[in-house]
This record gives sequence, structure tokens and C-alpha cells, in this order.
Amino acid sequence: MGNIDTTCVNAIRVLSADAVQKANSGHPGLPLGAAPIAYELWAHHMKHNGKNPNWANRDRFILSAGHGSAMLYSLLHLFGYGLTIDDLKDFRQDGSLTPGHPEYRHTQGVEATTGPLGAGMGMAVGMAIAEAHLAAVFNKPEFPIVDHYTFVLGGDGCMMEGISSEVFSLAGTLSLDKLIVLYDSNNISIEGDTDLAFTEDVEQRMAAFGFQTLTVEDGTDLAAIGKAIEAAKADKERPSFITIKTKIGFGCPAKAGKASAHGEPLGEENLRALKENLGWENPAESFSVPAAVYEHYDTLAAEGAALEEKWNELFAAYCAKYPEKKALWDAYHAPVDAAALLEDAAFWAHDDKPAATRALSGKMIQRLKDIVPQLIGGSADLGPSNKTVMADAGDFSRTDRAGRNLHFGVRELGMAAIANGLALHGGILPYVATFFVFSDYMKPMLRLAALMGLPVVYVLTHDSIGVGEDGPTHEPIEQLAMLRATPNVHVFRPADATETAAAWYSAVTSKDTPTVLTLTRQNLPQLAGSSKEALKGGYIISEAQGTPQGILLATGSEVSLALEAQEELAKDGIAVRVVSLPSVDVFEQQSDEYKESVLPKAIRARVAVEAASDFGWARYTGLDGATVTMQGFGASAPAGVLFKKFGFTKEHVVAAMKQALGTT
Repeated sequence: MGNIDTTCVNAIRVLSADAVQKANSGHPGLPLGAAPIAYELWAHHMKHNGKNPNWANRDRFILSAGHGSAMLYSLLHLFGYGLTIDDLKDFRQDGSLTPGHPEYRHTQGVEATTGPLGAGMGMAVGMAIAEAHLAAVFNKPEFPIVDHYTFVLGGDGCMMEGISSEVFSLAGTLSLDKLIVLYDSNNISIEGDTDLAFTEDVEQRMAAFGFQTLTVEDGTDLAAIGKAIEAAKADKERPSFITIKTKIGFGCPAKAGKASAHGEPLGEENLRALKENLGWENPAESFSVPAAVYEHYDTLAAEGAALEEKWNELFAAYCAKYPEKKALWDAYHAPVDAAALLEDAAFWAHDDKPAATRALSGKMIQRLKDIVPQLIGGSADLGPSNKTVMADAGDFSRTDRAGRNLHFGVRELGMAAIANGLALHGGILPYVATFFVFSDYMKPMLRLAALMGLPVVYVLTHDSIGVGEDGPTHEPIEQLAMLRATPNVHVFRPADATETAAAWYSAVTSKDTPTVLTLTRQNLPQLAGSSKEALKGGYIISEAQGTPQGILLATGSEVSLALEAQEELAKDGIAVRVVSLPSVDVFEQQSDEYKESVLPKAIRARVAVEAASDFGWARYTGLDGATVTMQGFGASAPAGVLFKKFGFTKEHVVAAMKQALGTT
């Protein structure tokens, strides 16, 4: 068999190629080229234990180039994470544990859902921030209980995507020395040689960001790869970027170095040629691994288990010596006490003064920072406007890792990816913020948070044409519909203090759903009928005076307008119910009986009022209803002028209801 390490590397290659071939779908090129990187890292430099994939002090590994998932699944199988040969044979099949791209919470050992190239780079930065922060909070000189690295492997595509520049610029600024980026540099993309569109000096870019840069000229040289990883660990001032020059499709004579190796099976003939070229036993067989390979991997896995056992002993001694830290650790890693928060009068308290919901949200953050110690967050350079800066909580920086305020700079996409990494790491509940219109920049990473079931909180202020003078570039129109259309996202648009508190309550007690808070710039009145019923997503905020003839539905700043219209209609003898729908998503999760009690099917005259697109409102207004919504973009003028210009007046709402009732 020759050198056991070489044979173990080839096992990753062969299993990956077999899986892709059996599925007749997938990407064999990366596993064939990058297998030595993965093996050297997992075997000799990474702390991990397949018997406990959630060990708190494990090193994190993210495969940012998620199309190479067959390699990750081969690693998980060989290192004892519970994936079987049958799982590898089910690659890309319905319901299998080996989907086409790695999926968090679906396959043990997968640290992040990676598909969009570059996303894993951003999540890795978030994990490194989490490690640094938790280390600052919990470690004692003799007890480094939080002490692990974040490794991320990606290729040319990850480096082309703009998100990599956003997050690595911040990582360098923050001197995240326990972040190690492994760059699988093979100069091939789907369309051919990367010189078609990518000729920059990547190492110089990374050096400019503040990274230590290292290069391994031969991506098959395990010793050189190992030496570079140890050099990266030795730098305590900078994150490290290791360029490892590989050949895509390595070992397959007909495919090596070619774009065709990237995203299609090798073919049976080429697969056999690969195995013969690698000197593999039984090249005619599929999914055949020599016993000696499994034995060697078992030995390596046992070393990882021993590392965890050693840490468990350290942690037990730490808890015995510092019981107050143990209690804090438990608080950081436990769900928020939802029952206690629901009954916390101070949390729900407010005065009756008109206030912008962004300001009310800011008050919630100040209250929550003392209730939820793991709450950490910040804004894309808009903290004062978003009202998201925690008072007296410090700023996370290269010199203060314990600070809870994060400053992301003007990097919305990178910020959202970093938030995912913070949540994925464990022990952190992150919130991030910007203007609502710029959620367009965040959407791809917010979508991944929803897909992964991460309870990230998004504070998105300046939620409508109420932005005013900044004009249509800053006035969100279609964004509410966009986010409401995203599965597993709770979008809240609160109308006053109570609904804002309900939105934050829902956000911090969520276990597997991200929450979006869309908040006003302008002041809103406190509403007499608002209540904790807002936690149901929709409720009757003001009942009709008599049997309701129609229903006014509204969200956010338009709820008070609907209430004014209700009063005006009552003067004409028209009784209407007003329903506040702070979260359509949460309302849709309620029982059919509850939804019918709020929106009886028999009442067909309905008008939805919202300073945004009407897209999606038809499910509630039906064929007989109407909307008072935006039909185009906004304009630049004071908010009061714009609300009148675009029809958000009680007169217009009254007229719309009368038309729906057929009384005009």
C-alpha cells in the first residue's frame, strides 16, 4: 500500500469520485485536488471528535467551496462522524444525509450550510469573532477553556465573490489571529482558466487586509501543508491566508487540470483510470476501502477523542474553582427564559409619548443586554441611526475582545454572513442592523440563516416613505414582500412600544428562526388597544362599534391611520374592525380557529393599509377587498408630504373601505 498517509489521502479522492459517479451528478474536481489539504488538516492539526461533533472547544472547519461536499462527506465517514458507506452511496439523493451542498443541522459534523461561494468565508470570520469574544469573557490564565481555531477552505470562486473582500477586510482590522484561510488555488473555474476574469494578486490583497500570507507550491506535499498551518498558528497578531497550489481533478489522466473536472462525473472509464493511476487496490470496485485505511483513521479519531477528554477535565476543574463563571457559561449557552421574560413588567413597560419604533427598539436593546448576556451585535456603520449601540458594553476590537458592540463598517452582505457565523459558533445571540432598504444587500446571507434555522436578529430601520428627504433610493417598497416570501423568517413591523417589545421578545426567544424588525424613523403614537396579543402576529387592536361590516388591516405606522379611519367611518354609521398584523409570518402559524376569529371569512369587505408594495396582501383582502399601498417608488420630500402624496390619509382609507362595501 505504500505510505499510509498517501493512501489515506487517496481514500478521500476515491470515495468522493465514487459518490459523484454513482449519483451521476456532482463536483469531483475539488476533492481530487484538495484531498491532501483536508487530510493533513483533519489528521494532524485540527482538534475535533467525531463521537461528539458539538464539543464546545473543537476547531471549526467550514468548506466554503460547498460544491466539493463529496470530500467533506468522505472526511466525516472516515473520521467516525456517523456517516456510513451507504450514506456516501446515497449522495445527492432525496432524504439522504449527503445532499449536493453541505447543510447545517442535517448532517453531523457540517458546521455551516455552504452553497453561495464566499458565504463560508464570512461565516468563518463570525466564528472567529465568537471564539475571541468568549475567550475574553471566560478564560483564566490557567484555564484556557475557549481556545480553538477556525479553518475555512475555499477556492478561486470564493475569492472572486465580493463578500470575501468585505469580511477579510474586517478580519484583518480586528486581527483575528485564530482565523486560518486555506486557499485551494487551481486557476480553474467553470468557464475555463481563471485568467479569463481573475488576474489579481490574491496574496497582495490579503496582505493589504492585514493577513499573514503563506504559499505552498505543491498541493500534494503534506509536510509543506502542515508546516504552513503551524506557521499560521504561530502568528498571534494576524489572521493567516495560505495559498495552496493544487491541480483540479488530480490523478485522473483525462481530466486533471481541466475545467471539465469541476462539475461533472468522471465517467466509469476515467474513474477506473484514476484508481489505477493512484495505485488503488481493486480499481474495478466502487466504495472499496482497505482495512488498513480504516484502522489508521480510527487511530486519528481516537486522538481527537482524547483531546476532548483532556479538555473536559480542564473544564471540570475550571467550574469547581470559578462557580460564578460556570453559571455565566450556562447562561450563555442556554435558551432565554421565555416564561420569565413574558412576565417581566420592566421589559414591557413604556410611557405614552409618541416615539419612533427604532427608538423604542433601542430601549429594548438596553434592557435585554442585562437579561441576555450572550446578546452581541452592531450595525453597518449606522449604529446611532439604528439605535443599536449597547450603552456601557464596550466595543469589540483588536484590543478589547470582551466588547459587545460590533462595528461592521459599510459591509451589509459581510455583516449578515458574520452574524450567521456568530450564531453557528454557539454561545452567542447576534443582532445586526442597517436601513431596511439595504436588506437587498443582506438577503443572500439572511436566506442562509433561514435555511440553517439560526435565530439571528435583523434590526432594519427607516422602514418606509417615512424616510422622507433622502428620497426613493432610501425608501423601501418591495422589501417587506421579499422577506415575507422567504421561508422560515419572522418579519415584524410593529406599530408602537408594546408591539416593538413583542417583536424583540419573539426574536430573543426564537430557537430556529431568524427575526426581522422593520422600524420607523418617524414618531408614532402609543395605541390604546395594543397588547401582548401581538405575539400571535395579528390581533384585533380595535373592535367595531357593533357588528363589523368590514375590516381594516394595517401594520406599523399605518395602524394609527387605520384607527383614525375607523373613527371617521363610525360617524357615517359604518362599523369596521381594525386588525394589526405586526407579523404576517407568525399570524400564519396560528390555528385556523384563531385566524378565523380575527379575520372571519364572512366579512369580505377588507382594506389593507401599508406604506409598501401590495404584493401578498391579496391573501387577506380577497376579490372584494382593496389596498392602500405603494404602487411605485417614493420621492424626496418631508415624510408628512409624502404620506399625503401617496394616499396615506384617513380620507383615502375611508373612501377605500366605502368602495369595498359598495356604499360610495
